[in-house]
Amino acid sequence: MKVLIADDHELLRQAMRLALSDAQLGLSFAEANGFDAAVEALAADGADLLLIDLSMPGMAGAASLRALRETHPATKIAVLTGADDRSTILECLAAGIHGYIVKSSPTEEIVNAVKTILAGSVYVTAAVAHIAATKGANTATQSQSAPVPTSDVREEDFTPRQRDVLRLLGLGRPTKEIARELDLGEGTVKVHLAAIYRVLNARNRTEAVLMASKLKL
Repeated sequence: MKVLIADDHELLRQAMRLALSDAQLGLSFAEANGFDAAVEALAADGADLLLIDLSMPGMAGAASLRALRETHPATKIAVLTGADDRSTILECLAAGIHGYIVKSSPTEEIVNAVKTILAGSVYVTAAVAHIAATKGANTATQSQSAPVPTSDVREEDFTPRQRDVLRLLGLGRPTKEIARELDLGEGTVKVHLAAIYRVLNARNRTEAVLMASKLKL
């Protein structure tokens, strides 16, 4: 099985790769230093498991995770992060990820997490597992589907790359043209579009175009 490690810190990627290699799980590896790079790698070669940092360039939290789940349903996704606050955990779990791993976890636990996820189960770091079991998980799920008026959407709700895509979307540009103008793969643009639709609460491209044209970004 193939694991894609996406993190903007090279030492972290190398440490993860070494730890999983030493565990002799029979895995192959690929690396990405940002969100766009991770999407391009998935589009080009795929992966059985994506280990992704929440704070690397291009990431927009749960919206990016949902977009990846929608565009790459065959890939299991696990967050590998330093964030252990309740709201972040619940938002990520509501996005449908397969694992939530805190970077400070012991190496043995991280290896066990990868085994568990690849075996088909969901893994949450023991230190925060009790949070996932509370009723707050249902609240987070409901809040993700609540309508967001366009007037409430702010520039900071989008990553810089998403703002680039959104600007061209507002001009009515097709996906291929957006990809060409921004020098991105079509797969990467589709992931950004999926995340944008989530933020705008748009049901389709037509609604998104209409909403995007009203935003001053």
